[in-house]
Amino acid sequence: MSASRGGREWQDVDYFSVPMVALNFHVRRRLALYLNPRSVVATDWTGLAEEMGFEYLEIRSYESQENPTGKLLQDWEVKKPSSVGLLLQLLKRIQREDILEDVSPDIGAMPELFDAFICYCQADIGFVHEMISQLEQSSSHLKLCVFDRDVLPGTCVWTIAGELIEKRCRRMVAVISDDYLVSDECDFQTKFALSLCPGARDKRLIPVKYKPIKKEFPSILRHITLCDYTNPSTKSWFWNRLSRALSLP
Repeated sequence: MSASRGGREWQDVDYFSVPMVALNFHVRRRLALYLNPRSVVATDWTGLAEEMGFEYLEIRSYESQENPTGKLLQDWEVKKPSSVGLLLQLLKRIQREDILEDVSPDIGAMPELFDAFICYCQADIGFVHEMISQLEQSSSHLKLCVFDRDVLPGTCVWTIAGELIEKRCRRMVAVISDDYLVSDECDFQTKFALSLCPGARDKRLIPVKYKPIKKEFPSILRHITLCDYTNPSTKSWFWNRLSRALSLP
């Protein structure tokens, strides 16, 4: 999406693919400051609500809220088709260019989103580098979240991993190895990802085996199709198969 902003252009980002959960609290507060006050000279939150597809009685119910804009955004991302790009489009439609001018720099600095979180052990970092080469630095152009590369030191490992898996990564790739099978971090990340998609309905977790393992394959992953790099009969299309799985909507 590219839109005018005071003679400049927003950076070339597809904001229509960015979910509303990526909209941080600072931007939401700025939107509320602009839209909460009822006005006869500029469209307020009620006009935005109409553009979002809310009915008259639904809009009336927000009038009792201390922060109607905040509640509106919260409900919109749950009940209606929504994205950051669509929000920007609706603000432009109601002629609130002043809001776009103010919040667009902060939207451009929103948390980075990824196609997949890579769950791995340090002993398997060599294969992770190969994965980066094959999936990021190729025609696939996927964006992977590799903990040692993309997470700054000093953060709580468990907290940031959970946030990344749930809110900022579309899928998770688990690199299965004997070291993975005895790792507390990998165990937490795998079980957390599975809890977000019971029964693997949305193909959120993709297990990958890149070398033979001596230990028993984890029972919680047996019902999920394995991407097996060790199988000589399928190795030639391994990367293409994994790339297509990560590119699914």
